[in-house]
Amino acid sequence: MAGASPSRATCTLRRVGNHIMITVAVMVVPLLTLWGAFALWFQVPGGYFAKTLSVVIWVATGLAMLALAAKGRPLTGLGAFAVVFAGLLLWWHQILPSNQRVWADDVSRTTSGRVDGNCVTLYDVRNFEWRTEKDYTKRWETRTYNLDRLDSVDLIVSYWSMKAIAHVLVSFGFDNGSYVVFSVEIRREKQESFSEIGGFFKEFELSVIAADERDVIRVRTNVRGEDDYLYRIRMPAEHMRSLFLSYVNEANSLASTPRFYNTITVNCTTLVYHMMRRIVGYLPLDYRLLFSGYLPAYVYKVGGLDTRYPLEQLTAFGRITDRAKAADQSPTFSADIRRGIPKFASNGEGHSSLAVMTR
Repeated sequence: MAGASPSRATCTLRRVGNHIMITVAVMVVPLLTLWGAFALWFQVPGGYFAKTLSVVIWVATGLAMLALAAKGRPLTGLGAFAVVFAGLLLWWHQILPSNQRVWADDVSRTTSGRVDGNCVTLYDVRNFEWRTEKDYTKRWETRTYNLDRLDSVDLIVSYWSMKAIAHVLVSFGFDNGSYVVFSVEIRREKQESFSEIGGFFKEFELSVIAADERDVIRVRTNVRGEDDYLYRIRMPAEHMRSLFLSYVNEANSLASTPRFYNTITVNCTTLVYHMMRRIVGYLPLDYRLLFSGYLPAYVYKVGGLDTRYPLEQLTAFGRITDRAKAADQSPTFSADIRRGIPKFASNGEGHSSLAVMTR
C-alpha cells in the first residue's frame, strides 16, 4: 500500500495538469484562431477565393489542435498550435507599411512641410472641388503660413453613424482670415473602403493631410452627408504654434517612414492626444480618447473649451452642418460656418486654457 501512494499522486497531478492545459487550450486557441483568420482575410494577396481558402485551412488547423487537446492530448495540441501560430506571426511581421501603392485620389499625396524660422511652407495641401464622391477636380497646392499670425485653433468632429465614433480634424486660423485643417486619415488604396476591423489588421497606412476648410469640411457635410461640429479651443499662443509644428513634423515623418493605421492605438484622436501631451505635459487618460465621438466632452472636462457655457450649449452653437451646406461655394465659407459660435472674450475672462491640463 505504501508503494501505491506515489503512483496515485502522480496520476492525480497528471490529471490536474491535463485539465489545466485543456482549459488553457479552450480559452486561448479559439481566440488566436479568430485573430489569425482576420489577419489572413485582410492580408493574404489574391481575390476572394485565395482569402477564403487560407481562412478555411487556418480555422480547420486550429479546430484540429483544439480537438487533440480535448481528447486527452493537450500538450500535443498546444505544442502543435504554438508552432503553426509562430509561423503565422513570422509572416505577419514581414508585412511592412509602404508609401508606394496605387492610392485613392484624395490621399494620393500626403502633406510635408519646411520650417524656416516663423515661416512654414506646406507642400501638397489638398483643395479639391467636390461635386460628388466620384466627381471632383483635383488640386494640390503649396501654401505658406506665418506662425506669428496664428491666432486660433478649432476642433472639428464629424459623425457619420453612431455618436461614439467620429473623425477628428484640427483647424488652425490666422489673423488674415485664412485657415488650414490637419486631418489624420487612413491612406486607402483605389477601390478600398474604410473598415473598422481592417484597421486592426494592417489594412491601411497612416497619412496626415493638410487641406483647405472648404475641401475637408464641405466633402463631409455637403457630399457625404456627415454631421459636423466645431469647437473653439483656448490655448496659449506658444502651444498653438507647437501643435502646428507637431503636425508638420508628423507629416514629414510619415513621408519618410510610413506607418500602419490602427483603429484603436494609432488614429485621428490618439495622435492628437500624444502631440498635446508632449506640448503641455500631463494629460489624464480617459475612455473618451478611444471613442472619438465623445472627445469634446473630454476636452471640456480638462478645461479646453469655453467654460461660460455648458457643453450641451457649445455643441448646439458648434453644429456647422447646415451652415456648411448653405455656404457651399461662398467665398467666405470659413467665416460663414463660424457664425453663431461665441468668440473668446478679448481679456480671456470666463475661459479656460488647455494649459490647465498640466496642473
